[in-house]
Order: sequence, then C-alpha cells, then structure tokens
Amino acid sequence: MSDSDVHWMRAALTQAQTAAQAGEVPVGAVVVRDGKLIGVGQNAPVHSHDPSAHAEIVALRQAAQHLGNYRLEGCELFVTLEPCAMCAGAMLHARLKRVVFGVADPKTGAVGSVLNLFAQPLLNHQTQVLGGVLAEECATVLQAFFRQQRAQKSHSASPVREDALRTPAQRFEGLPDLPGTAFEVADLPSLAGLRLHYVDAGPVDAARVYLCLHSAQAWSQQWRSFMTQQIRLGRRVLAPDLIGFGQSDKPKKSSFHKLDWHAAALLEWLERLNLSPLQQLVLVEPQEGTAIRQSDTDTLASQLINLAPERFAGRQSQPTDALSPQALQAPYPDAGHRAALRAWMPQTKP
Repeated sequence: MSDSDVHWMRAALTQAQTAAQAGEVPVGAVVVRDGKLIGVGQNAPVHSHDPSAHAEIVALRQAAQHLGNYRLEGCELFVTLEPCAMCAGAMLHARLKRVVFGVADPKTGAVGSVLNLFAQPLLNHQTQVLGGVLAEECATVLQAFFRQQRAQKSHSASPVREDALRTPAQRFEGLPDLPGTAFEVADLPSLAGLRLHYVDAGPVDAARVYLCLHSAQAWSQQWRSFMTQQIRLGRRVLAPDLIGFGQSDKPKKSSFHKLDWHAAALLEWLERLNLSPLQQLVLVEPQEGTAIRQSDTDTLASQLINLAPERFAGRQSQPTDALSPQALQAPYPDAGHRAALRAWMPQTKP
C-alpha cells in the first residue's frame, strides 16, 4: 500500500459519503490513469432504477467516455468495498491494470471473499488486485449507514395511525392515473418520517427533466396533460405532491407549511434522485391558478432557485388541467387533512 493508494482511496470514500447522503448504500469508486483522475462513481441503483449502477460501473463508464475507448488499459480502479461478480467482470472486460479495494464483502465479494474472478488463469487478461486499503474507514462509513437505517426502521415500527396523516387510497379511486410510475419517499432528513408522494414519467436518462410544482389549490393531477405531451417528446417529468397535498402525508402543524421547509425537502429529494449533471432540470409552475407563495415575489420556485441556482437550467409557466370537484376534494376527507390549505390560501393571490 503506497501513499498514492491511500490518496485515491480517500477520493473514493468521498464518493461513498455522497452516496450515503442520497440514501444509497455508501460505496464509492474512482478510476485513475497516470496519476490523474478520469472517472468517479457512487452507488445509485435504487434511485436510478438501474441494477447495474454500482459505484464501480458508474466510474468505469465515465472513464471510458473520457478516453473514448471501452478498453481501460493502464488504468487503476479504487473502490471502498470489495467488488461483486458483476463489477469484477466489467473490470476484467475493461482490462484494468489494477484494482484496489477497501473493506472485504463476505456476502457478495468476488475478489476472494465468496469467489475470486481475478484468480482464473484461463482468462485472457490478468488484473493486479490489492485489498484492505483504509479498510477500517471504509467499514465505518458502511456501518454508520446501516445503523441509521436500523434506527429509522425502529422509529417507524410504532407509527402514527396511518389515517391520521394519510388520505385513504379509496378517495383517489376513479380518478385518471398520471402517466409514469408513482413513488413514495419518507427517509429524507427534512421529512422527519413524513411520506412524500411523486410521479416520475419519461426516460430516466432524458436530456431535459421538468420538475412540476402544483398550485396551492391543486396537486400533481393538474399536470396530467403536460406530462403526456412531454413523454411523447422523449422528456422526463417529475410531479411531486408537496407535504399536505395530494397523496402525500398531511401533518396538522402549521410549522410544516413554510416555503423554506418545502424547498429544503424538495432539494433533498432531488439529491436522492441522483440526476446526471448533463440533464437539464427545468422548474415548471402553473400558468393559471394560485402559486404557492408567501408574498408577491416569494414563491416556492424562487426559493428553490435561490437555494440551489446551479441545479436549475430554467424556469417556465405552463397551462394545467382544470381538476374536477372530485379531484380537488379527494385528498381532504376531513378538516384535519386541510392544514396545508388553511396555511397557504390566506397568503396567496391569483
């Protein structure tokens, strides 16, 4: 183990910590050639919906694009966790010069723990392997992540009665489905266990991604036609229901319903989605209706752009669908579910 090995493993650890912040198992990887960094990767299979999106694969892809060649001869890969069989196979196909990993993986490790693909003499390429570099630090990052996961599961073992926060699913029966796939996320720090519902439609790797913010009088249903149009154009559309609206949880405390809190939760959610830097993210607001705002100029879209201007490539207004009385009332079976409406409506203007 050289000083250079330690240096590049620390770079991989930085990627692992970023993965942990996004809610992914914290594994990070970097690819180096002639002492220069040419590829980085962090675990992203959960939120990219891609079983191959391990840190090593992501880093290999980036390095190959950098070199303009799928053969990565003369390159070294550093990864915080012993590679699995899939990643080891990709490394061998790429003809890496050397692979260095941190902590061993006794469950799926393919560099000696379960099997050793690199020790097969019949393969037409041999890659050098070194394990155990900063193993303790790599293990600590993983252990902290899984400890937090266990704590969250323990906390949710005795949840608040579901009907106290969540609109019964029957209320939404008979309404048109939004195009795309519905998801729920509840483990973001800002959410404090509340469930955020959103719909993700269109190609995951689309060059343009629209983030649609619903009005204070409606919810994601109002974007149905816009989403359909954009999918046909090969674009991706994200339509969340803010906490207190639509199919998301509806806390009864007014403190939840503030612009800065909603903006922070949405930014954490975007981090979790792990969009590519090459994807253009555009904020979309309703052209007609009542935007969520605290003043004439202080809107949720403005908050998002002020907090993270580098994240957004643009901002625009689009016409939305007029919701039926059934769709408008569906999320709110009783007065207790209307806290967000009470919080926002007095502060909004058409």
